[in-house]
Amino acid sequence: MSRVLLFLLAFCTAAMSQASAAADAAHSRAVLVTGASSGIGRQMALTLAEHGFFVYAGARKAKDIDALSALPNIQGIRLDVTRQEEIDAAVNTVRAAGRGLYGLVNNAGVFLFDPLVEISERDMQFIFDVNVFGPYRVTRAFAPLIIESQGRITTTGSIASAYAARLFGPYSMTKSAMASYTEALASEMRKFQVAVSIVEPGNFQSDIMRNMQGRVVQSGPVEKPSRYEQEIARMDGFTQVDRSHHADPQPVADAVLHFFTADQPKLRYLVTPNEREAALAIRGTLRRAIELNHDQPFSMNRDELVALLDKLLSSQVSQ
Repeated sequence: MSRVLLFLLAFCTAAMSQASAAADAAHSRAVLVTGASSGIGRQMALTLAEHGFFVYAGARKAKDIDALSALPNIQGIRLDVTRQEEIDAAVNTVRAAGRGLYGLVNNAGVFLFDPLVEISERDMQFIFDVNVFGPYRVTRAFAPLIIESQGRITTTGSIASAYAARLFGPYSMTKSAMASYTEALASEMRKFQVAVSIVEPGNFQSDIMRNMQGRVVQSGPVEKPSRYEQEIARMDGFTQVDRSHHADPQPVADAVLHFFTADQPKLRYLVTPNEREAALAIRGTLRRAIELNHDQPFSMNRDELVALLDKLLSSQVSQ
């Protein structure tokens, strides 16, 4: 056998071995995505699966679970984040599979709007049960598996955490809670070499409004007088069930992929479809800082604020 043939044989063997090792490593990294039946969550599941992760895709309906399980590298799993028994069963399923769990995406979420002085306690409890207690329950249940793998945890937040507009109070409250949750969790999990992040999207294609309408229909109409009839009427344009005119959610899924694959993942991922929404989020955050600094015993002047901003920017760049 010639030296050329021997070289080619050795090269091909090494390449196949490396490819096999890479495939094994990718498939050993399992990720759970909650709320994966449609919209942003489904795109996250598809993107992670396409890049070699094995995805446990959480959904509530049997038909959605079956549809997800028919996709490559994806196993649909029954998971209502408001039901502890389903969360516990999901933990048992993941443990029994033997892959461990490298990543968790707390994506399941709901939206509703109402004036804060008129919203029913039932509705307020509902949105907090899904958007705040849901991630809390799921993260607490899967934390031992994530710690074992020194993996990563991310949550779908919203730019609504940066500003609280009228009628958005209940939703903004839940997303602000998750931003604070992320900061604290990141600090607590650092000792276990577990990275934590929050992805804060703007307006993308999703079924969140359709799901809101479905809940209203299921709960039955509630006729009540409101002091905000004009404001509620103006919300009709924003809360259209058909959100197909919004941008494709792939950038949100790409941010999640970056978080799970980057050597130095970010704590926060701001993902908006346009410059206006990005500016809205940054402006809202800066306005809060300015309001916090204004007219208090230790207020900083303009030069001190600019110097502090420069210092923080420099430390961010150096990371």
